[in-house]
Amino acid sequence: MAEDTEDERAMDAKRFAALAAAYGGDLRRWPEAERMAGAIFAPSEMGDAILRHAGKLDAQLDGYAVEAPGKALHGSILRAAGRHIVQRRRQLFWRMGLALAGIGLAGAVAGLALVTIVTPEVQPDHYVLDANATAFGDAGPDSDTIEEDL
Repeated sequence: MAEDTEDERAMDAKRFAALAAAYGGDLRRWPEAERMAGAIFAPSEMGDAILRHAGKLDAQLDGYAVEAPGKALHGSILRAAGRHIVQRRRQLFWRMGLALAGIGLAGAVAGLALVTIVTPEVQPDHYVLDANATAFGDAGPDSDTIEEDL
């Protein structure tokens, strides 16, 4: 049983290289559960080579610094953001207008349908003139002309 525990904690070169690539060449950055096995493997020739390579990468990454953006970049970002905000407000305004127009049209259609359904069909009491009727009589082709009556 003691041998199983030692085998589980034993570190091979592949695992050591993966941990060095993930956490760097400083063993203090490694997870606490892996530090002891890493410290045992580190003095070996392979462990030393892996830690030196990871240490060089750590030094390069630590030395890298990002410069602050210039005023021109800052200004162009603010201008682009301002244009974007104005454009979004215009789109919102037009969408709200179209929505209100749609609501008004829906209300008009609903009102027309309601009036058509609710109001009874009423017959008019008077004669409605059509296209062939005149004040002097019917002027349609079926009407009798005065010459025929004579």
